[in-house]
Amino acid sequence: MNGAELVGYAASALVVASLAMTSVVRLRAISLVGSITFVAYGVLIESVPIILTNSAIAVINVWFLARELGGRRDLGAVVVPPDSPFLADFLRHHMADIRSFQPDFDPARTADLSLVLMRDGLPAGVVRGDRDDATLHLTLDYVLKAYRDSRMGHWIFGPGAGVFRTAGITTIVTAGDTDTHRAYLQRVGFRRDPAGRGYVREL
Repeated sequence: MNGAELVGYAASALVVASLAMTSVVRLRAISLVGSITFVAYGVLIESVPIILTNSAIAVINVWFLARELGGRRDLGAVVVPPDSPFLADFLRHHMADIRSFQPDFDPARTADLSLVLMRDGLPAGVVRGDRDDATLHLTLDYVLKAYRDSRMGHWIFGPGAGVFRTAGITTIVTAGDTDTHRAYLQRVGFRRDPAGRGYVREL
């Protein structure tokens, strides 16, 4: 096996690996690396069709990644009744994944505020919490695997935070149940609360 074949096999492995990704961002990123590797393979074996095809695929992947991470997405948050049948079904279907991040979440517990996060008109996650005047104590902050790398948390607690302010909420507090959850909270702008309430984000 020569060097060119090794590059070809590596490119093929990357493309196959990209198809196994549940995250849209990871799928596109790995596919981009795979297509670039295929371009290198095409150069090594002097195959113009391979070079042209995978150059086009690389450009498409770059375009989709820029759209995914650059803010040109149709995002929204809809207030729903806490006893909404749709919400109950959504939580039940994704409960195993939810509890891997927030193991203490209780779907039977009522919430003062429930939001369904929307992505291109489709449900992409749920935020729930209990009010204490202008403070919302989060009991759930969940995004589907496909959009977990798409900065939806940055949006809902940043540009999309108007949905909270409209409801009279100026501060969000959450416990941070796992190391993964705490790392996420810090990435989206929460800070440790000196008063010991966990993590806090001022809106």
